[in-house]
Amino acid sequence: MINVTKSFLPPFEEYTAYLKGVWETAHLTNHGPLVTSLEARLKEYFNVPHFYFLNNGTIALQIALKALDIKGEVITTPFSYVATTSSIVWENAHPVFADIDPATFTIDASKIEAAITPRTSAILATHVYGVPCDTEAIDAIAKKYNLKVIYDAAHAFGVQYKGKNLLNYGDISTLSFHATKLFHTVEGGGIIAGDSEVAHRISYLRNFGHNGQEAFWGMGINGKSSEIHAAMGLCVLPYLDEIISKRKAISELYDEIFLESGVSLQRPQIPEGTVYNYGYYVVFMKSEEQLLNVRDALNAEGIYPRRYFYPSLNQLPYINSTAHVPVSEDAACRALCLPLYHDLPHDAVEKICSVIARQVKKGNAVLL
Repeated sequence: MINVTKSFLPPFEEYTAYLKGVWETAHLTNHGPLVTSLEARLKEYFNVPHFYFLNNGTIALQIALKALDIKGEVITTPFSYVATTSSIVWENAHPVFADIDPATFTIDASKIEAAITPRTSAILATHVYGVPCDTEAIDAIAKKYNLKVIYDAAHAFGVQYKGKNLLNYGDISTLSFHATKLFHTVEGGGIIAGDSEVAHRISYLRNFGHNGQEAFWGMGINGKSSEIHAAMGLCVLPYLDEIISKRKAISELYDEIFLESGVSLQRPQIPEGTVYNYGYYVVFMKSEEQLLNVRDALNAEGIYPRRYFYPSLNQLPYINSTAHVPVSEDAACRALCLPLYHDLPHDAVEKICSVIARQVKKGNAVLL
């Protein structure tokens, strides 16, 4: 069986060495030494002033909305994982969808301004597949209309953009450290804020609002993570460059085999000035029918890609959206993430490409 992804696991002895210390201290949670160490290391890695390790990426989005006191309408992308939209709804705000760019598949900045109303309070955009949003244009719009900017950077770990870490853009960036991600803590997430006052609010929001044992700064939630999860992060982080390097080589192998087979697949365009992380290898089929045929043919061979993202989020049943987002709806029907992980065998890549080429070339129809 070849799944769409496979979690990187560090040497068992390295992980259990951390666990031995946890057993010795019996300090399992509540800002233990491993959580503190991981936060310090990631803060340095990202080169950001404030970073907090949380228990998942969805909580990170919800805390971001709370920390910035977001109400009313939030302009967001319809092409992302469901948590991006659900977090807005969960916080009793209203998602307003702007369509996506047909080349990068991130939110189309040129469509944002027309969606702004007197009720708009923020822009929540996703760096889809780790591809940077048009941060300069979004920043200009936010300044013009006094809006907050949150980036769902769940896919953007390790991405550099125009000479700095992509997570430095916006008021807040949120991360997912789920087991399927490039960097993971089994379950986990993170939140980055540039402003000290916002960071101060986040520090309370993630811990029930506690200000000491018996006083409360305000309302909060349990966003903390444990020493057990932090231990995994501390073990995975030293291997990150190696992981990215291997994924890059596999991605380039996909490119090479597809090129040699004469199959031209639509792929997200990486903006100039980006140092990419190779978190995903996504292709866009000619049609949904072709996607389903390719998926079924791969499944028959024990290969399991993923429709990522589907459906377009404006079509969620609890949204009742009337947004006109044809690019997103089309992309959601055609996007297929192919298997990509650090030790995916080369012969598996060759097999995947062969199955796709056979399906794509049926009837002499080459995918454009």
